Amino acid sequence: MKIGLFDIDGHNFPNLALMKLANYHKQQGDSLEWVNHLEKYDKIYQSKVFTFTPDNHFILQADEIVKGGTGYKMYNDLFCDGVEPDYSIYPQFQHAYGFLTRGCTRNCTWCIVPKKEGNIRPYRNIETVLQGRKTAILMDNNVLASEHGLQQLGKIADLKCKVDFNQGLDSRLVTDEIACLLSKIKWIRFIRFACDTTPAVEPLLKAIEKLNKYGIKNYRIFVYLLVKDVAGANERCKILKRLGVNPFAQIYRDFETNTVISGEQKKFAWYVNQKAVFKATEWENYRGKIKN
Repeated sequence: MKIGLFDIDGHNFPNLALMKLANYHKQQGDSLEWVNHLEKYDKIYQSKVFTFTPDNHFILQADEIVKGGTGYKMYNDLFCDGVEPDYSIYPQFQHAYGFLTRGCTRNCTWCIVPKKEGNIRPYRNIETVLQGRKTAILMDNNVLASEHGLQQLGKIADLKCKVDFNQGLDSRLVTDEIACLLSKIKWIRFIRFACDTTPAVEPLLKAIEKLNKYGIKNYRIFVYLLVKDVAGANERCKILKRLGVNPFAQIYRDFETNTVISGEQKKFAWYVNQKAVFKATEWENYRGKIKN
């Protein structure tokens, strides 16, 4: 069979599903390539991660086109999920990518994970994810809520590989013991958390205090900041700024309705994420200037 792969979101981040499909079809002896719109295929796999990514409008030539991914609001498990990813289709990325756990114990209204993956469960071991590599981007949604996840963190510390949990850790679960464990891990750059609501501030501050106790400096802490109500997001942002923590503003999007983003939300997110501007001024001053 002649197989075509189509990554709708682009190649800024490797698509794990497409990597697994690539490996599966190579094992079957099929030929495989990124879609060329002038070519005809037996089957095309078209994957989209984000609902807000514009869809493909090219005419594709294939006997069968299979769409999948959260971007298409398709939450079924990949039929070849047990296959390990083929990194050769994304030679520009040098880290390993994967999950140690799937699912989450939380039920945040803005998050697709509970609907897509259900409750937390063991998924992979760190050695399996690494496949001999020395660094890994791990996409777990709440690794600290899993006993298996905590065991894997211990392994990561022992292996001395570098990691990044790019979806963030749950600050509410950071005990003294876990803070000590996190301090033993080599991080690619940051330890990531989230502060999406006002009630999330207090547990985050307690987690930061515990991490400080074990030698983690605030500039190594990165916090996702959900922007729905700009005034509320700004108050949370001010607290993080005073601490010298790195905030990153993410505009709220309803994954069912793809809510229209306001100009104020866009401006605030730009202000927070442009670090030179963010460090130089407060939002109120910046907002006043751009309105004139």
